[in-house]
Amino acid sequence: MSAQQMDTERLAAYLAEYIPGIDKELTAEKFPGGQSNPTYKLSANGQSYVLRRKPPGELLPSAHAVDREFRVISALQDTDVPVPRTYVLCEDEAVIGSMFYVMEYMDGRILWDPVLPEAADNAERSAIYDSMNQTLAALHNVNVEAVGLADYGKPGNYFERQLGRWTKQYRASETETVANMETLLKWLPANMPEDDGTVSLVHGDYRLDNMMFHATEPRVIALLDWELSTLGHPLADLANQCMAWMLPRDSSMKGLAGVDRASLGIPSDEEYIARYCERTGRDGIDNWNFYLVFSLFRLAAIVQGIKKRAQIGTASSAEADARGNLVEPLSRLAVQLIE
Repeated sequence: MSAQQMDTERLAAYLAEYIPGIDKELTAEKFPGGQSNPTYKLSANGQSYVLRRKPPGELLPSAHAVDREFRVISALQDTDVPVPRTYVLCEDEAVIGSMFYVMEYMDGRILWDPVLPEAADNAERSAIYDSMNQTLAALHNVNVEAVGLADYGKPGNYFERQLGRWTKQYRASETETVANMETLLKWLPANMPEDDGTVSLVHGDYRLDNMMFHATEPRVIALLDWELSTLGHPLADLANQCMAWMLPRDSSMKGLAGVDRASLGIPSDEEYIARYCERTGRDGIDNWNFYLVFSLFRLAAIVQGIKKRAQIGTASSAEADARGNLVEPLSRLAVQLIE
């Protein structure tokens, strides 16, 4: 792992004011993986920390908003949502070349596969799913005014705004006509449920591998990667998680399609949704199909963007090409749900 020319001496001098024990022996190692905000493990005096920075160079105006991430994680410190402790946000680009923040380093497990091959038994698998459910409900039960996040996004008409945004993104990155995407672009606005006025903090990318679990216990110790978080409709997060389980079990998607969940102690969608509704005080969910179809459309629009970036040479090719080929199967799955 390289520190990518980060001036650790200058960084140490800056952080010494905010974090006791930081000295000029500070080291920085970049975590592997394709985070859009490069992430580093800092080490000093036997202690570890995590630094997330904006990538250096020219960026889209609203992308890579590490200041928003810092704000939301800091606001959730005293809630039931498990988040790391935050130390400092540095907006002075002179320190390391771009804005960054530093938070607590947590030692735990990132679980990548929803079948949970690491789990000791079915009881552990069930407990991991229940902890994800509990964390999601805790997030949506946060009183946004009480934690100072009442202005963290626009209230109301969340799905209308999201559909507008992702339609625009999709059109901007379109590389060929995909018949099923055209079907979805007509169906979604025509079948959008009336806005029920529910507003909560939404994570925006709520899924298994954006959580850190305790090293030995089946519980979430940190919800990570808040880059897409905003105020919105809570069912977007729930549908995003359930949508991921519908996907086929292959190297690019790692879904649960065709898996006998009961034999593994993994809840059905119905059980998972019922438990979430209990925890958030809902009587049930109308128009559930719309939320799943929307989630599949949004994912297809995201992977279309990756495909376009691969074509123009701004995304790493092999993985981006494989991801880009998912637009058709994802949109086909969404159209099957409609039919």
